[in-house]
Amino acid sequence: MSDDPIREWILSEGKATQITRISPVGGGCINRANRYDTDAGSFFVKTNRRIGPSMFEGEALGLNAIYETKSIRVPKPFKVGSLPTGGSYIIMEFIGFGASRGDQSVLGRKLAEMHKAGKTEKGFGFDVDNTIGSTPQINTWSSDWIQFYGEHRLDFQLKLAQDQYGDRTIYEKGQRLVKSMGPLFDGVVIEPCLLHGDLWSGNISTDKNGEPVILDPACYYGHNEAEFGMSWCAGFGGSFYDAYFKVRKT
Repeated sequence: MSDDPIREWILSEGKATQITRISPVGGGCINRANRYDTDAGSFFVKTNRRIGPSMFEGEALGLNAIYETKSIRVPKPFKVGSLPTGGSYIIMEFIGFGASRGDQSVLGRKLAEMHKAGKTEKGFGFDVDNTIGSTPQINTWSSDWIQFYGEHRLDFQLKLAQDQYGDRTIYEKGQRLVKSMGPLFDGVVIEPCLLHGDLWSGNISTDKNGEPVILDPACYYGHNEAEFGMSWCAGFGGSFYDAYFKVRKT
């Protein structure tokens, strides 16, 4: 393994002949992020000294899945690998952000387009397990949304909470919800669609043209409205939902 696999990739497959500047990029609390400026353009690089490449591999697969829908902008991933001293890295497209989060109606429309375009015949889940933040997210395929959501989302989180805080009461209340939520979906046709999976305000931005950009996905295929589970800290307003459901109904 190279002593500096990031530099090696940029100066070979990245088509650069020189790296002119490396500058830190703030905003994350799990990984270290840097912008690499070169004579072939800029790259965005995240590193983690404690976690192996599986976390970034899951992120790259999610980014590619969103990218292939041709609906909403995400940074295109280029390379994931291990660091020689331990840990891992991901190299991706650098996107210069605009000054604001942009027009919420445009975000709503493009997210709905992503949900309509991102389809699968495999059911509910994803090809790999990934992470939401640094928390593991289980994505084992299932043909049944209620089973998938109950087991791999609610029950999994309830067990994590019980293991960390020892609160048996919350766990038991959560189990009652898991076992009784089936009727909530009576008469609902649920088609699996590609979800970003962690759509809170810190993972939403705009590019220099004001077009929405979404970042750091925890992708899986699920019920489209599961996307809004993080909306309490995303700040979505009426214009977002109006535009979203207008597209969904067409």
